Amino acid sequence: MDAIFVIEVVGTFVFAMSGIMAAIEGEFDLFGTLILGIVTAVGGGTIRDLLIGATPVSWMSSDLYIYVIISAIPVAFFFFKYLHRLRKTFLLFDTVGIGTFTILGIEKSLALGISPTLSLLMGVVSAVFGGIIRDVLSNHVPLIFRNEIYAFACFAGGLVYLALNYFSQLQESSLFIAISVVISIRLLAIRFNWNIPFKPLSKQ
Repeated sequence: MDAIFVIEVVGTFVFAMSGIMAAIEGEFDLFGTLILGIVTAVGGGTIRDLLIGATPVSWMSSDLYIYVIISAIPVAFFFFKYLHRLRKTFLLFDTVGIGTFTILGIEKSLALGISPTLSLLMGVVSAVFGGIIRDVLSNHVPLIFRNEIYAFACFAGGLVYLALNYFSQLQESSLFIAISVVISIRLLAIRFNWNIPFKPLSKQ
């Protein structure tokens, strides 16, 4: 089975879980929970595909993606109390999601002849826009708009992926290495409360 396909399915599931967990915490009904799971899982990839002209968008190529998202609902429902006790669970699902979708977005863009620079941007779009939609719909300030290290982790992992593909002999493992870089940077930022403060000079 193709590694990229497997990673895309895993990324879809964990992003759906992050949306569904947010919906349960926000006391959404079943329909609202499903919608939040869907837009979180496929929102970023949909925007990316529309921007690069890859239509129909990837998740509409197979019913499997919807089934994967739906399967996340009972998992979140039956294990919610356990998952909720793990304070960082929601962030873990989100982190794995941005790691997988950053690199998948870059890979798909490159395959369509998009330049490496724009492909990197499309990778970040793939990774963060599903979370932005989730947070807006659940009435939270999107993580990307805070001073946390979030999009930066996507950029860093994306650069590693491009560097490994163009300047090393590690092309076969570059996908997994780059995803690990995104996840590691994000988890370390959460663990040690790293952030990138931004304050205009006039306010200092």
